[in-house]
Amino acid sequence: QVQLVESGGGLVQPGGSLRLSCAASGSIRTIYDMGWYRQAPGKQRELVAVITSGGITTYADSQMGRFTISRDNAKNTVYLQMDSLRPEDTAVYYCNGDILLFSGRRNNNYWGQGTQVTVSS
Repeated sequence: QVQLVESGGGLVQPGGSLRLSCAASGSIRTIYDMGWYRQAPGKQRELVAVITSGGITTYADSQMGRFTISRDNAKNTVYLQMDSLRPEDTAVYYCNGDILLFSGRRNNNYWGQGTQVTVSS
């Protein structure tokens, strides 16, 4: 019923930038919070940033000032601009959505398939 598809990952040198996108599609009535999470090998999935439908943002401390989350509500898309990337940012990045369907069902556990970000020289 709902698909979240990420794109934009890849290999980048330390200090470089990447922009991730996540597009949601399906029987969507409203998307509330959208967020980015990441999971490095051997570690738990962690929050990167979240944005509400009204544009209020929250960031993990380690990303503050380097990453910027934004969204285009008309396109059901959330973005993550990542600057000044560090090797420790290497992870699979997942988007998440809190979505209300036309059926009236709401679920905050919609996830994309993930996109790999590797920061290495």
